[in-house]
Amino acid sequence: MSKPLILAIVGHTNVGKTSLLRTLTHDAHFGEVSDRPSTTRHVEGARLSVNGNSLVELYDTPGLEDAISLRDYLDALARPEERLDGPARLERFLTGPEAKGRFEQEAKVIRQLFNSDAGLYIIDVREPVLPKYHDELAVLSGCGKPLLPVFNFVASEHTREEEWRTSLSRLGLHASVRFDTVSPPEDGEKRLYESLSLLIASAQQPLNHLIIDLESKRAARKQSAAKIIADVLIDSAAYSRFISTDEDRKAAIESLRADLRKHEYKAVETLLALYKFDKSDASSVDFPLFDGRFEDDLFSSEALKQMGVRLGMGFATGAAAGAGIDLAVGGLTMGAATTVGAIIGGVSQSWKHYGSQLIGKFKGGYKLSVDDAILSLLALRLQKLQQALDARGHAAQSTLLLENPHEETWKKGKIPKPLQTARAHPEWSSLNKRNKLHDAQRSDEVEALTKYLMSDNAAQ
Repeated sequence: MSKPLILAIVGHTNVGKTSLLRTLTHDAHFGEVSDRPSTTRHVEGARLSVNGNSLVELYDTPGLEDAISLRDYLDALARPEERLDGPARLERFLTGPEAKGRFEQEAKVIRQLFNSDAGLYIIDVREPVLPKYHDELAVLSGCGKPLLPVFNFVASEHTREEEWRTSLSRLGLHASVRFDTVSPPEDGEKRLYESLSLLIASAQQPLNHLIIDLESKRAARKQSAAKIIADVLIDSAAYSRFISTDEDRKAAIESLRADLRKHEYKAVETLLALYKFDKSDASSVDFPLFDGRFEDDLFSSEALKQMGVRLGMGFATGAAAGAGIDLAVGGLTMGAATTVGAIIGGVSQSWKHYGSQLIGKFKGGYKLSVDDAILSLLALRLQKLQQALDARGHAAQSTLLLENPHEETWKKGKIPKPLQTARAHPEWSSLNKRNKLHDAQRSDEVEALTKYLMSDNAAQ
């Protein structure tokens, strides 16, 4: 097609016409959505483009309010000797005084449908099939343009969808599509455009281009969301701080909590922006109570690996492993202390990387880092948000509440390997003073965690 497909969004007042436009354009600010009738008083348009090429133009129209009276008026327009078809009768109506008077809103709808390639007739399937809707369809059909009924609010608990299907088929409208503007199905837009392409053969190519673009953008959003979550998790896992006395613990933990809340909030904002929603669309509850992580992550498997690599000595990994086992069960045995001391004293490179941590341990200090359970909780909360945003229509008015998953849900299993690796690299966290956020290995671990989050394993 050399010009974009033009679609008129038509239907009774307050059935979700503007809501459909918001969802199709992914623009939560298009028009005004309200429970009040006659919210839209003028025709408003939006354009869907791919690579700068306009493929579809959508026009929101006022609600039809008095189709019963309008149909009676149209029946009286034709003189007995005339045989006017639908378009001729409507054209006569548009040139008459009533089109600027009591039927002004209906005239705006009819003009737009005349100037369009097809119309999307929006139906609130929660409503009973009343005579006024039959009259609306009779008037709109008179324009001679293809009409595709769109069932809105199909995700509601009680609908009259089958009644509507039966009624539409008796009016000769056998094609329809289900599309909930608040909670659209994942393939909702695709099925809508596929149905349109069956009605308008000349529009198949541009609509196929639009479908391919929509699916590509959806996949890209999911990957970008997973990367945002992976980055904040790596950043949080790499955090570490040493505290030297018992009196410092409470303040240090509160500081860590505050930092994590800021991290989560920033990630929430970034995800909302990615899906084109506002800050007001989501709220978050606090992290659950936790005491911080007072384990010496120096002796994690990754830390041992790092020590072995840096030492370049065959005995180092095994010796440090023995020390790690002792420390993990809570006791710094004489043998372990001797071994670790030998490693520290013998190799300056290892001392530079780990010496201050070991000194802190010997002096009774503690390394404070983010608990595994809290990392899992943070991951699940952000994933829940991403999934909710992915399924959320831009006409939704309710606020998303991010609740903590049940305790047993997020305490299962171990954290993924990239997070275990991050524990041995405090320089990977923006929360630490000396950081290297552009480290190549950090980027590799973020990518690895991104793939994990997009896999089925992350849903556990």
